[in-house]
Amino acid sequence: MATIGDYIRQQREQAKISLRQLADQAGVSNPYLSQIERGLRKPSADILQQIAKGLRISAEALYVQAGILEDRPADSGVRSALLTDPQLTERQKQVLIEIYESFRRESQKPPTAEVVAVVRDRPTPEDTPPPEAASEPSGPADPA
Repeated sequence: MATIGDYIRQQREQAKISLRQLADQAGVSNPYLSQIERGLRKPSADILQQIAKGLRISAEALYVQAGILEDRPADSGVRSALLTDPQLTERQKQVLIEIYESFRRESQKPPTAEVVAVVRDRPTPEDTPPPEAASEPSGPADPA
């Protein structure tokens, strides 16, 4: 498995940035960045954020590689929208994200046997008789 240092080096090389340039852009020393890339040092979340800015990639990508964050499937932007909404408090954002994630987890679970049985026992449209058509007016009978 590749280390965070390997990943940073790979990203730096793809961006065609020298070690010295990235160190300058990230605000860290050249030797320190070299040690990170060689796996001799483990950078903090703050340092990873600075390196991400220098590489112009998301800090979250580096956090996942470093094992700080769990890799998650894309969330269709809902999470990002909640986090960047200026009208919500931090507590409101956290609660909404927790609710959203619980709904996502719930929808990813395989159906239980009970749900499968209910679905299996439900009549199909072909099995359901059509509603009876009212051919006669439904009013009081006219005694003639």
